[in-house]
Amino acid sequence: MSQPLQIIAKGPRGAAEAAAAAIDENPALEGATYSILEEDEDKGIWRIDVFPTTDEEADGIVASLKTSGGLSVVAEPLADADWLAMALSGLPPVRAGRFFVYGAHDKGRVPGGAVALRIEAGAAFGTGHHGTTVGCLMAYDSLLKARRFHRVLDVGAGTGLLAIAAARTGSAIVRGTDIDKPSVRIAGENAVLNRAHARFYHVSGLSDRRIRADAPYDLVFANILARPLISLAQDIHGALRPGGYVILSGLLRTQQRMVLAAYASRGFRLRHRILRDAWAALVLVRP
Repeated sequence: MSQPLQIIAKGPRGAAEAAAAAIDENPALEGATYSILEEDEDKGIWRIDVFPTTDEEADGIVASLKTSGGLSVVAEPLADADWLAMALSGLPPVRAGRFFVYGAHDKGRVPGGAVALRIEAGAAFGTGHHGTTVGCLMAYDSLLKARRFHRVLDVGAGTGLLAIAAARTGSAIVRGTDIDKPSVRIAGENAVLNRAHARFYHVSGLSDRRIRADAPYDLVFANILARPLISLAQDIHGALRPGGYVILSGLLRTQQRMVLAAYASRGFRLRHRILRDAWAALVLVRP
């Protein structure tokens, strides 16, 4: 597209969640990058920010947001600047259980006793600020209170944050995958930055020999999207040892039922769920 755009939609929570679900369910918008958050708690205003990469995607997103009803929708040009780094530099650090996720601008704020994870701005998902990532970290922190995980797999690793968290808390074998090559590079750089021994691979699915070589895993993270989570249910079942855990996120609260159904049909049992903003993180165990 000739000019990078940011599409902004605002309105009540129900309308925003319905619009986000419509984007997720539209195959033509499967790769769309967006965020949803509560902008004004007193007025009940929620906000969706979408960053299309093509004119066709932009048109589809605007149409989808307007069709949902109840939202004001505007498209604004993005300034020619490193807006991602600028935005991240203004974000506060995140505390999720024992984990403290921060950028270089917050280096002096790391509390004693925390597992500090430094993640810088980059073209990959997972700075720790999104509700799905926080939910995964909180779920993992809860599991760590009772057990440790020797082998961990992070599916759709993004920045590598979850895999790095596992490596920093004692997991001996940590592997991560992503279908986006720049994300794999960024995750590797973050692992070096955090002195974590996680390895990342540019692969699709879990059939790659390098991923199978370290299976079965004790824990699998999959913080992606609802429909890919459903598609990967059988592969994740095969990658886990009996008694192993999976932490699923990237799904809206409204999408829990269909994701749980896919995993329940393969014998998984729900052990815990964390709801944050419009998002859900599910902890399941393979019997």
